[in-house]
Amino acid sequence: MLKISVVTAVFNRENTVAEAVASVASQDYGSVEHVIQDGGSRDGTLEAIKAVAGADVSLESARDGGIYDGINKGIARTTGDVVGLMHSDDLFASSSILSKVAKVMEDPEIDGVYGDLDYVAADDIQKVIRKWRSGDYHQSKLKRGWMPPHPTLYLRRSVFDTWGLYDTSFRIAADYDAMLRYLVKGEIRLAYIPEVFVKMRVGGESNASLQKIIRKSREDYRAIRENGVGGLGTLAFKNLSKVQQFL
Repeated sequence: MLKISVVTAVFNRENTVAEAVASVASQDYGSVEHVIQDGGSRDGTLEAIKAVAGADVSLESARDGGIYDGINKGIARTTGDVVGLMHSDDLFASSSILSKVAKVMEDPEIDGVYGDLDYVAADDIQKVIRKWRSGDYHQSKLKRGWMPPHPTLYLRRSVFDTWGLYDTSFRIAADYDAMLRYLVKGEIRLAYIPEVFVKMRVGGESNASLQKIIRKSREDYRAIRENGVGGLGTLAFKNLSKVQQFL
């Protein structure tokens, strides 16, 4: 049986982290470890985690250099064959997601699997704001700004070992850079499950202010150029593709 590691990097999220931890614990797959990397929270985050954490939870708390550094530290502590993320504001859409991931990953020709994502209201997870429907992957889509929803992506541990973790010189778009690196330079093979994997609360850091939106666009462009995917047209397509998520 494949072992799946779920990594959560968290900092000062006492109001939502317990729900994220409980969501991982609710999965019906039989071999899951939940690695939680806390960045030295100063609120009630650690207490909230400990209140719901089971035997499969591995918690470490230490100051880090930001979310991507925290994710990297968490991945380094995993022992699973397959690794994915559960952000501290998110939760699984159903209890069978990891079972479906594991079934697909039984095929040794597949390097990773992803699904769809719903953006939900911060105060009401039943209220869907945006729907991210991924569709099948083909490398030609990357030049049109396509990417899989990062919180739904599960990869073999060997992908990280071969192609590296998140580049922490990116403060907002390290996930986009990493996915392009794996897909373009690594030429990894992805499978798509047309089902909502994750509910993500709206209000993420990358869209918290105009300044951060501008910074994210600059970092996205840097990732596009460094991974040889395209140029300004790719960036424009990437941003415009979000419009259909509201329709």
